[in-house]
Amino acid sequence: MANVRPTLYTGITNNLAKRVYMHINNIGSWFTSQYKLHKLVYYEVFESIEAAIIREKQIKDMNRKAKLEIIRKFNPDFKDLYNSVVNLSI
Repeated sequence: MANVRPTLYTGITNNLAKRVYMHINNIGSWFTSQYKLHKLVYYEVFESIEAAIIREKQIKDMNRKAKLEIIRKFNPDFKDLYNSVVNLSI
């Protein structure tokens, strides 16, 4: 998740569309509410929760420059990907 700056937030979930909806509506996360992190700019899909947790920790350990690089490779224009995720889950 990101805002205009962009301030970045990394997390894991088993329901991406629902969790992003919660972030957009300031439900369930003080950090995303406080910093208005309402744009989904990057995501990865994993077969297991264990793999997702390992990757989340890797991303959280990256410096800001490295995080921005992986986002730019995936989403060069930092577009909000929420609608595409909602359409995938329908």
